[in-house]
Amino acid sequence: MFESEQLAFAGKWAFIVGLVLAVIAGILFEAEELVFWVLAVLGVIVGLLNVSRAETQSFLLAAIGLILSATALNLIPIVGETLSQILEYVAAFVAGAMIVVALKALFETGRQ
Repeated sequence: MFESEQLAFAGKWAFIVGLVLAVIAGILFEAEELVFWVLAVLGVIVGLLNVSRAETQSFLLAAIGLILSATALNLIPIVGETLSQILEYVAAFVAGAMIVVALKALFETGRQ
């Protein structure tokens, strides 16, 4: 395997592990700071390895929509505590990736 293929493979697994961990942590834990940090770091890895220049705009738009929707759903009491916790963990995971992708886009824009 070439190095770029290994990085892409690692990025895909970081994405899968991040989402699975967010769901499991949302079911099992209330608000565990360590889990938020682990998810944010996995999100940074995903942002570095998975999101290409061509995917930047759609990724950022989808991530903003997800985080805003998760915030709005947390305000509805009927949604349930477990779903709210899962969405908080998913938002932490996505936020880590968003920061990296947004910074890459800003630097790319600054170069032009």
